[in-house]
Amino acid sequence: MSFLKTVESKFFQSEIPYKSMGKYVHFLTVRITESYPLFQTDGELNKARVRAGVKDKTTISRLSMFKRKQSTPERLVGRELLRNYGLMTAEECEYNVSFAMDNPDCIIYGFAIGDSGSEKSKVVVDTAFSITAFDQSHETFTLNAPYENGTMASKGENGSKPGEVTSRINQQDHISPQVFFPSIVTLKDPTEASFLYVFNNILRTRHYGAQTTRTGRVRNELIGVVFADGEITSNLRWTQAIYDQMKAQNTINPPEPLDEDDVITAAKSAIEALMADEFIVHTDFIGDAFSPLLNEVKSLVGDETGIKAVLQKADAEAKNYASKHISKKKTAAKAK
Repeated sequence: MSFLKTVESKFFQSEIPYKSMGKYVHFLTVRITESYPLFQTDGELNKARVRAGVKDKTTISRLSMFKRKQSTPERLVGRELLRNYGLMTAEECEYNVSFAMDNPDCIIYGFAIGDSGSEKSKVVVDTAFSITAFDQSHETFTLNAPYENGTMASKGENGSKPGEVTSRINQQDHISPQVFFPSIVTLKDPTEASFLYVFNNILRTRHYGAQTTRTGRVRNELIGVVFADGEITSNLRWTQAIYDQMKAQNTINPPEPLDEDDVITAAKSAIEALMADEFIVHTDFIGDAFSPLLNEVKSLVGDETGIKAVLQKADAEAKNYASKHISKKKTAAKAK
């Protein structure tokens, strides 16, 4: 059963292979913050000191979005859908607790369960970096807890005097809205169903980082996909190339936030230039060439019958893979 008319079948594997077969699809994504997310380690926002551009050799600090901050929310969205359509239960497969080892999430994104078995992820995500510098991309908030009367002052509980300001105050750095993180998500040896599964997860994921129920709103803008026989440029180099283009066009004007249209235009232009320098075999769907594919995928996964068919096909492929390869691993482990 084939789902797509805008992409040739030659780009996909007929089934999930056990060994890497040298087919890659790269999802070109610009992640845009729409609230105040937290990408942090040990209470501090993650950042890295790097060169501003490929041509601009100025050193700046950039916010960092580590790979697990990207892949975990996306795979959780996929798991939610599998449960919703009756292809997985919370009891049989609990994330980071007890993996079922035979569903699309486990086979595509991988798992590790001590001596019980493991499967390497076929989705490769690397650290993403903000286009703008750290100082222009975050804000510091003072946090405290209001009482029932709606004020930040106490009413005399716990030995405090009525009207005293509560001491429960803390400061926390948050990433500002309209900060842009170019990110390339790579899927190795895609089948058509696994391609659509990962594609859909990226499109649907809306929250990233800490405290995802309260903040962390992020929108993913896909600007293209690249089918290739190898890996392509890094997130950092793509980000630096975007910075160079925007600086040349005078569209970086701190403290004003970047304009989304300017970013998307520069992102497309920068990746096209970087792909022109690649020495691998690749077929690019970027910009106008990407629109028919994006519209077809959105139409397919936005329909209940369509998304259910995609999930069922991905599940059948995962179970077929597990029966051939995961069961052998478990048998070999028991024999030892």
